[in-house]
Amino acid sequence: MLTQEIRKLDEEIKEIATLQDEIAALRARQQAVEDLQADRNLPVHLLNESVLQLPDGIYLKGIKQESQNVLLTGVAQSNERVSELLRNLSRNSQWVSKPELIEIVASSLSLSAREQRRVYNFTVRVQLQRASGTPQAASATPGAKTS
Repeated sequence: MLTQEIRKLDEEIKEIATLQDEIAALRARQQAVEDLQADRNLPVHLLNESVLQLPDGIYLKGIKQESQNVLLTGVAQSNERVSELLRNLSRNSQWVSKPELIEIVASSLSLSAREQRRVYNFTVRVQLQRASGTPQAASATPGAKTS
């Protein structure tokens, strides 16, 4: 009789272990869905921040995102404009952090047969902040401008 009861209890323990595994898998899936839901607006915030933080005399040629890292490539009129962009991104942005200048290369741009301008091609790496990582993002209302 004891061995029969032990077998029944062993079977119940196995069922409980499989239930715990299923619960853990469901929690992992739920976390993945919540992360995707939180990250779905990041491209919109990135483009909005680029418009707000780009100083005059700079234009972007490309934006490439890999996970939370974003590579910005563009052209500037001077080194000072690139420095201003880096300052703006580090101080004024709630969605972008850790701006890092990868490279800046001086080149000449031909406007016409006689006229040339000196421009600076640059590459900057930044990290996107998730909505949960920004203190103002949780309290920000859609359409409201925060500073």
